[in-house]
Amino acid sequence: MKLDYNQSFKPGEVVYIIIRNPHAQDVANIQQAAVVQNPDAPNQLALFVHETYYPLSDEFAVFSSEEEAEQAYQEAFGLPEEFYG
Repeated sequence: MKLDYNQSFKPGEVVYIIIRNPHAQDVANIQQAAVVQNPDAPNQLALFVHETYYPLSDEFAVFSSEEEAEQAYQEAFGLPEEFYG
């Protein structure tokens, strides 16, 4: 079953996403984002992060808490010392 992000989140909610650096695809980090009404599609929601709107879709790993995002990040990318230690 596909999750309908527009029904799972509400405008004004603060979420955490794992986002890749567009200039270095092997670099990802956790960012806080706000769920807002999409200015380009008023009946849909968007993520507002880094002064940019992104349509809220399954292209983003969206978490309701920073702890959940940290755990998913570690499962996907390992602990930072594994990369640099």
